[in-house]
Amino acid sequence: MAIYYVNPAIGSNGNNGTSVDTPFASFWAVENLKLQPGDSVLLAAGSVFNDQLDLKYSGTASAPITIGSYGVGDAPVIHSPGDGIHSLYASNIVIENLKISETAGAAIYGGYVSNWTVRNVEVENTGSSTKSGSVTFRTGSNITIENSTITGVNGDGVWIEKVNGVNFLNNTVTNAHGTAADAVQMNDSSNIVISGNYLDQTGAATPKGVIALIRPVNAVVEDNTLIGGGFGISAQAGTNIAIHDNDISGYGGYSWSYAIGLGDQGNTRDYDISGNYIHDGVWGVAVSSAGTTSYVREGIEIYGNVFDDLSQAALKVDRPASGSFHDNVIASDVTPYSISPAIIAANTFPVSNNTTLEEAQLAILDSHVAGDATHADATPTIVATHDSLKISADADAHHGNLLENDSSANGILLLRRFDGELVNKNGLTLTGQYGTIHVDDHGDYSYTVDATKLAGLSGEVSETFYYKISDGAAHHFDTDTLSISIHVDDLLS
Repeated sequence: MAIYYVNPAIGSNGNNGTSVDTPFASFWAVENLKLQPGDSVLLAAGSVFNDQLDLKYSGTASAPITIGSYGVGDAPVIHSPGDGIHSLYASNIVIENLKISETAGAAIYGGYVSNWTVRNVEVENTGSSTKSGSVTFRTGSNITIENSTITGVNGDGVWIEKVNGVNFLNNTVTNAHGTAADAVQMNDSSNIVISGNYLDQTGAATPKGVIALIRPVNAVVEDNTLIGGGFGISAQAGTNIAIHDNDISGYGGYSWSYAIGLGDQGNTRDYDISGNYIHDGVWGVAVSSAGTTSYVREGIEIYGNVFDDLSQAALKVDRPASGSFHDNVIASDVTPYSISPAIIAANTFPVSNNTTLEEAQLAILDSHVAGDATHADATPTIVATHDSLKISADADAHHGNLLENDSSANGILLLRRFDGELVNKNGLTLTGQYGTIHVDDHGDYSYTVDATKLAGLSGEVSETFYYKISDGAAHHFDTDTLSISIHVDDLLS
């Protein structure tokens, strides 16, 4: 198991490349090696490479070939007139701790490959509107993309096709540009997990959507934040699909725009759509088809979701389908459902036990009323307790956690909204009346006083922020406040 170093600033392709003192100068020397299982190719921090890296050899499951970085400084950057990293038929590969930008082709392209992991990779300004994804894998198995950032690319952010075993975890994809561009598209793939990602298409030029799953089999889409695009999740023609605990908002631009859509492009069977927070868009869940009515649409269960601020109905079913729509929370100004008369007459898609958002909030408040005999023995699902911060001494930042004094029945606590803004996995920074506050989805916050805003003041000043917490189920939430008081005289003395 050898380690090869590449540093164009001090290296030479005549070196052996096996130490930081004798590095290679370019990818040419690497491509002329016959890499063995367990070998690593490390690029010098702060270096720039203006060429495509071709990977020809495979590692093993226990000893993959790794392309990474070494040294202190910015991640090494790959620019290329072609793809950034390109491979056909190579398997058991790890790509990590790199930046790939300004490529004419894909940042990473793998065809007929298996057991690849891409992690902590930054992709920026890559791809072509005439090609598929900026990160593309076609035909293979066991592809993991995690903790990476893809932004400002041309075409789809990620394109996966005919892959069995996909893990897309804790990534950020923003602004995949183009009329046919989605943040993530996966075609004809199976055993898919898409979890913990932040996907935002609000700044993209004429984007198509956020997540497109075409003919998926066995897929889980959970705990993601999806913003913008013409649709949130298009999960067409799939089998055994779970879509739950996602925050989907800001989608629109078309009369048909939906948070979650299915029923087109083939048969659709066994969907569990639950615990999602769907808001600020057009349709909620659309079981539909652009043309044919002959596809099978069966076993579609939609429950435990919250629908708020939609211009169309929470549910649309306009093609033959079977399933149910029950125990959802729907804002009173949102139409609950739009189901064709034939489907209502056939009673194949019953609607039951849905409540308004206002009723759900009142039920939670009622459960908190001390001494209420009706609820005396009931344990609230989730309880937020008021937080306060008193500042009397100067510091770079004052820290705390909004959730440490809160509770939930299932032990899960997440900060969902802070002062009306969505809190995603990257956190949120707001400017208040007397300072700046940063919060993250686990409730940690830091508040920095702005001394210029205290000039001329004395005594005590205060400001209050409102927040909403969740237990991971979109219909279980509570709200409270963070009050910050600042003793101006002590702070400025």
